[in-house]
Amino acid sequence: RLDSVDALRGVAMVWMTLFHFSFDLNHFGYIQQNFYTDPIWTWQRTLIVSLFLFCAGIGQSMAVMQRQSWARFWRRWVQIAGCAGLVTLGSWLMYPQTFIYVGVLHGLALMLIIARLTATWGRWLWALGAVAIASKFIAAHALNMWASGPFAEVMNSPVLNWLGWITQKPNTEDYVPLFPWLGVMWW
Repeated sequence: RLDSVDALRGVAMVWMTLFHFSFDLNHFGYIQQNFYTDPIWTWQRTLIVSLFLFCAGIGQSMAVMQRQSWARFWRRWVQIAGCAGLVTLGSWLMYPQTFIYVGVLHGLALMLIIARLTATWGRWLWALGAVAIASKFIAAHALNMWASGPFAEVMNSPVLNWLGWITQKPNTEDYVPLFPWLGVMWW
């Protein structure tokens, strides 16, 4: 463990708690904010998710350097995947029309496997991270050119929108697809 990484995780946890407390105040009518379009809230969400994924990437790098076993990795991974399932269930009960199926924990579970498998790629991960982040914007541009075609329709459907190469954000309470977020974890 590194104190600096733990401190970053702590900042992310406190920031996320304050963000969600504000979200709950809004949900129950104590404040009036638009968490879906107001840049004050959308940028905070982006920065919080980025901080979590960046720390998770550092954690995987450290685990591989310390020769952490795959058995230990899978024990932790099952906890994250299980919590992702609980998030889906809980959000479906609370928001049946916009339940979470590709949220932070869902994306994290997928990205952790990829990060673990690629952790030894060294400096290449910086370039691959940039490509992963850029791919979201390149794909959106390409799909907009073919917006009326079947390819864009398939990419925007729940079958493939977990990739993040979409033109239209899905109707869900949380959305953390593989791209561009894998790039943040690789960095």
